Amino acid sequence: MTSSTDNSCLVTKLSHYMTLSETDRGHLARLEEAEDEIEPQTDCTTEGDPLERLYVVKTGWLYSYLDMPDGRRQIVQLHHAGDMVGFPDIAFTRVATTLRSCTPAILCPFPKSALSEIFATAPRLTALIFAIAARDQIVLTDMLRATGRMTATERVANLHLSLLTRLRITNSRMTDTFNLPLSQREIGDVLGLTNVSVSKSTTQLEQDGLIARHGRQVQILDEERLAQLVSFDYRFDNIDTSWFPAY
Repeated sequence: MTSSTDNSCLVTKLSHYMTLSETDRGHLARLEEAEDEIEPQTDCTTEGDPLERLYVVKTGWLYSYLDMPDGRRQIVQLHHAGDMVGFPDIAFTRVATTLRSCTPAILCPFPKSALSEIFATAPRLTALIFAIAARDQIVLTDMLRATGRMTATERVANLHLSLLTRLRITNSRMTDTFNLPLSQREIGDVLGLTNVSVSKSTTQLEQDGLIARHGRQVQILDEERLAQLVSFDYRFDNIDTSWFPAY
């Protein structure tokens, strides 16, 4: 008989870092009981809304963003299958960013209070959730470093590597190619670049033999050289679990 967690990207993602107990799997299954189907280009939550629910991404791509007073947009985080959306907001009563879908997506909403049971009864799973949140903060710091100190071409290269290594966690069949549904404008909003800069930088990476594009597919042709170009840290591959409480 197939378990309800066997096809869960959240379980796949967390299992990459540690072995989950049946109790852990039960907690995670409850977070994914409800499902909302989301159309592309839909704002699922809006900055300033009361924080009533968090989400697990079951399928699709989404991003969290902030709009500037002059109309410019800053995308602060990308979300894929297996991600828990809204965790940084739990310290507050209102949502800090707007959540938007860029592809068809399925979100599993759960109340903020659902975390209480996990924190009270599953300390090892709690430690992993917090460790992933802490890791994501370091990834954000990496992105700020890229935005402030890297050239446009290096920023685009860094984003491609970050996406590939992150998506591999929930897709063991992925090697060097991934689907990139973001528009040039959205990529620019992630990296602080204009559409023209994104286009020129991507073309430069192609001409240098580092990547190839096939429609929405991006293929990393020389991952080692690309990683050397931007001094890439493989943040998503491992998490130190040595300090986690025992079962």
